[in-house]
Amino acid sequence: MFRIFKKSGLNSDIKPYDPANQKPILRCSICTGEQVAGFKDLRTGKFTDIMLIRNDQDLQNFKDQYGVTDITKEF
Repeated sequence: MFRIFKKSGLNSDIKPYDPANQKPILRCSICTGEQVAGFKDLRTGKFTDIMLIRNDQDLQNFKDQYGVTDITKEF
């Protein structure tokens, strides 16, 4: 079986995160339950997805990579 999303680890390409202009968001699908972690631009509202969250370990890896402590869920 093949993966649609690249499995990202701690040493993968880390995109820059600007806490002054971006907010960490966990986008959740009501229908499928899929969760995607990323950042929402506070000025434009544009969401930049970073990684697919399949379990608690993936979420913890995302928080560790970017130094995020609080993450908001958005449906």
